[in-house]
Amino acid sequence: MNVGQLMTRQLRTCRPEDSLNDAARIMWEEDCGCVPVVQKDGEDRPRLVGIVTDRDVCMAAYTQGKPLASIPVASVMERDLATCVSADPITVALNVLRTRRLHRLPVVERDAELVGVLSLADIAREVKHPAGKSAREAVTAESVGDTVAVICEARGGSREVIAAP
Repeated sequence: MNVGQLMTRQLRTCRPEDSLNDAARIMWEEDCGCVPVVQKDGEDRPRLVGIVTDRDVCMAAYTQGKPLASIPVASVMERDLATCVSADPITVALNVLRTRRLHRLPVVERDAELVGVLSLADIAREVKHPAGKSAREAVTAESVGDTVAVICEARGGSREVIAAP
């Protein structure tokens, strides 16, 4: 099983010059946690240049104290992107997700052309689904669980516990 068989192909994207309000609206309408940021080249192909997450939107709103409509996506988008290609085995994508501590992985082809997004949830659903036998042979529920544990681990190695009054 490869990435192209599980990735989401129907994507909504934004541009670097769009506002965080635009990105947040897409996340709300599509019920998703990230929006790929693309630029069109001369052939009108969507070239991936960044990604903006719901956390990016929230932290920008909090730290900048400005309306989302006045904050450009380019000012908060992640530019150091981990990606994969549609022909990659799921195990390769799972390793990238684990190593980079990500929930989602943009899928690109030649010249960073965006063709999809693969999420950890896509992989987990396939491993659980009865038709996913071929994926289960290489990717187990345990390996997906291990990846979730690594992603959710506190960056400093230990979690601070906050007691409620």
